Amino acid sequence: MSREHYTGTCDKCGEAFQYYLIHNGFNESAFAYSDSDSYVALLDGWKVPIGISLRPHDQIEQTIENYLSPSPLGGLFRSGASPRCPSCNQPMDPEKAADYIERDAPGTAKGWRWQRSWNGVYCIVINDMVVHDNWKTPNKEGCRQLRDPGGSRSCLTSDVHKNI
Repeated sequence: MSREHYTGTCDKCGEAFQYYLIHNGFNESAFAYSDSDSYVALLDGWKVPIGISLRPHDQIEQTIENYLSPSPLGGLFRSGASPRCPSCNQPMDPEKAADYIERDAPGTAKGWRWQRSWNGVYCIVINDMVVHDNWKTPNKEGCRQLRDPGGSRSCLTSDVHKNI
């Protein structure tokens, strides 16, 4: 089944882009935006590695960040990050995004309103820049290499990252 794409406009540079919304409640997922590009990570709530506590239906918590692989462009998926324009790479304003999101949403005629925040049950996918379940994979020793904010590295043993 193909998703319907809509056209949004960057509030900073005025360039157009394609987008669609994901309802993470219906999807049983969580999400994270990249801190330096337009990618979003969607994390299936039923495919979380053992030992990781993921709260679905919202943006990830900070404790999840180090378990995720970078975006294909090298950005890090961060709690609190905002989606970025694919043209100027500036964070987009959720209040201004309401103009095109509510214009395009079929439910608006029945009273639905955009959450006006990049946190919450909805996330936006821009120009199909999405990765799914991008959990870090174990290395040849059976460990996940994790980096804490101080730069040190740690390892989770192989029994922690098996899928359910």
